[in-house]
Amino acid sequence: MNDQYFTEEHQYFRKTFRDFLQKEVAPHIDTWEKTGTIDRFIWKKMGEMGYFGISYPEKYGGLNLDIFYMVIFLEEMQRLNSGGFAAAMWAHTYLAMTHLEKEGNEAQKEKYLAPSISGEKMGCLCITEPFGGSDVSGMRSTAVKDGNHYIINGSKTFITNGVYSDYLIVAAKTKPELGNKGISIFVIDRDTPGISATKLDKLGWRASDTGEIAFDNVKIPAENLMGEENMGFPYIMQHFALERLVMGINAHARSEWALEYTIQYMKDRMAFGQSISKFQALRHKVADLSTEVEISKTFNYNVAKSLGEGQYVVKEATMSKLFSTKVADEVAYECLQLLGGYGYMEDYPMARLLRDSRLGPIGGGTSEILREIIAKMVIDGKTYKPAT
Repeated sequence: MNDQYFTEEHQYFRKTFRDFLQKEVAPHIDTWEKTGTIDRFIWKKMGEMGYFGISYPEKYGGLNLDIFYMVIFLEEMQRLNSGGFAAAMWAHTYLAMTHLEKEGNEAQKEKYLAPSISGEKMGCLCITEPFGGSDVSGMRSTAVKDGNHYIINGSKTFITNGVYSDYLIVAAKTKPELGNKGISIFVIDRDTPGISATKLDKLGWRASDTGEIAFDNVKIPAENLMGEENMGFPYIMQHFALERLVMGINAHARSEWALEYTIQYMKDRMAFGQSISKFQALRHKVADLSTEVEISKTFNYNVAKSLGEGQYVVKEATMSKLFSTKVADEVAYECLQLLGGYGYMEDYPMARLLRDSRLGPIGGGTSEILREIIAKMVIDGKTYKPAT
């Protein structure tokens, strides 16, 4: 069935990327999980191999490949069983860099996008705030125009790459009285005076540096504005579809890996004189889980195809994240159970996978918010349109 989405070239890319990850990344994962810091050398290596540029224009050093190379990029990173490492990579590539490509001007792309593709610079996207959560329009951060500069004040939280990134894509209100119609987007260098960051201690995604960031009278040039002033909210909204699809793909990919590992464990584990893979209750549990994962994956591939063709898939991408992350949590829970006592041990992979998976229904819009978005579209007839 997957042949309709993946060519021989895709499969070759998958093999070479998997080999790269196993050789260059896998040996360091346990250390990064313990330290909460991903060594910078891997960013450079990822950039040198072109992995950050698969979706971006050749003009800036990218490869301009179709969306299913992105799908492979995401899927293969989940096989490392480190949600934190994967998140650091895709938050840079498909959150920060997406805004640079879509809203950045030529000078901004040359200064930030090109070195992001090469792995010389790392970015983060700063939208969520301590008092806002999924309520983007309720953000309190402000950007006040002062001659040829803006003065940024406020705070952001739960920001992936929020501590060690080189630049920040920041949303702030330039016209607070206009609500969500008064938000703008800026690109800011990390070493700009007035920026401070604190690393957060998380249940999962422990390899990534998730931070809370404070902006105290941060003065930036007016040319750091991305796109048009007060157009930040529609910019953010139109990119949420990609973020939610990314998280949906991550979810089905880690579920597939978890099942693959668990099935092999069941075949090897002997109890009552036979492999536990022969017990009907366990077999049928795996059958149910595998069915849900396959449905999730097939739907996600279809949404990816539509997004790659330029369709505005807000509803479908929202459904992708809602359903796939729910399934992934179920798979993580049940696979840990199928490993018995060993599933609860840190020496086995399911404990980490269970912790990492739990962020799926929270980050990028909680499942509760996503259900309301879907309900508005299917019940109330609401439509969402891309920024013009």
